[in-house]
Amino acid sequence: MTTHRTTEPEIGPPDDERLPSLAEQMADQLGGWRGLVESSIPVVVFVIANVVGELRPAVIASVAVALLIAGLRLAQRRPVRHAVNGLFGIAIGAAIAWRTGNERDFYLPGILYGIGYGLALLVSAAIRQPLVGWIWSVLVAKGRAEWRNDPRLVRTFTQLTMLWGVVWLAKVGVQAGLYLAHQDTALGVARLALGYPPYALLLLITVWTVRRVTRETEPEPLPGA
Repeated sequence: MTTHRTTEPEIGPPDDERLPSLAEQMADQLGGWRGLVESSIPVVVFVIANVVGELRPAVIASVAVALLIAGLRLAQRRPVRHAVNGLFGIAIGAAIAWRTGNERDFYLPGILYGIGYGLALLVSAAIRQPLVGWIWSVLVAKGRAEWRNDPRLVRTFTQLTMLWGVVWLAKVGVQAGLYLAHQDTALGVARLALGYPPYALLLLITVWTVRRVTRETEPEPLPGA
């Protein structure tokens, strides 16, 4: 009688192999280089068109470009999440700017969203329900939230959430200052410069930190567990 043995390396992989690679996670959240470029194009179009021309043609051009990008993604059967998010933000800003006739109002929804998001991050960290941790659960851990049972990860996500909140409020504070000072062109440049670069850096820090903690430490049991 022969003993049957099977070797299945795919079952029970090490913890560090259960998550996508750092590069894969970064690419997914940023939409790759194409996502970065496509999300910035409508704003670039608005800034340039508004500098060389009038407000309303600039609004029309930016919305048209955003619609074109979303349409191309749909036609190519590519993910449209980033395109739709960008289109939504562009459309609201364009509608406000069109109504008021002030070009700086194009950026107002993004400023208000940034303030709200930054405050939400800090509040979630203060009540020990770090928003970055829950977002990680949804986007990376496939809905799992085991990090809530590991004090090290709770501390890590709390610290990361505070970092995100402070950076978010700082960058939106710069834009708000330019908005109040009526520095319309500078506001457009700031919107581009303070858009994806800080976001990409924060995402890189987050992914690297969480992966390092989950690789190098064992879960620490909760008191009384």
